[in-house]
Amino acid sequence: MAIRNASARWTGTLTEGAGVFRTDKGGYEGNYSFSSRFEEGEGTNPEELIGAAQAGCFSMFLAKLVADAGHPATSIETAAQVHLERTDAGQTITRIELHTVGDVPGMAEGDFVKHAEGAKANCPVSRLLSPGTEITLSARLA
Repeated sequence: MAIRNASARWTGTLTEGAGVFRTDKGGYEGNYSFSSRFEEGEGTNPEELIGAAQAGCFSMFLAKLVADAGHPATSIETAAQVHLERTDAGQTITRIELHTVGDVPGMAEGDFVKHAEGAKANCPVSRLLSPGTEITLSARLA
């Protein structure tokens, strides 16, 4: 069983404070603030990190599926748009839109889309997020 670690430190008030995200193995460190989360300020935010996790997990899972089908991918590029909206429950991630383009020699477009739908439904991050968040997908070959 793999256990992965990340941490965040926040200092100050909600609107005037600042924070830092870190991954345990040193792969990422980034600043975040109220402005970077709810406005257009510099830095990152939890929603961008969730989007990166979703895009990365999905892309790896899709690479496995197309390779298992006999068509190893040259590349799979996925962008994730994470929608943070005010609801009756407060700020909520309501939807993640995945947009993926695959360079998969020899694979038909319909087969690629079918495998992309499978990756969306079955990658570990999708399985974590999908019970409460709508995940949509547009997939095409390069």
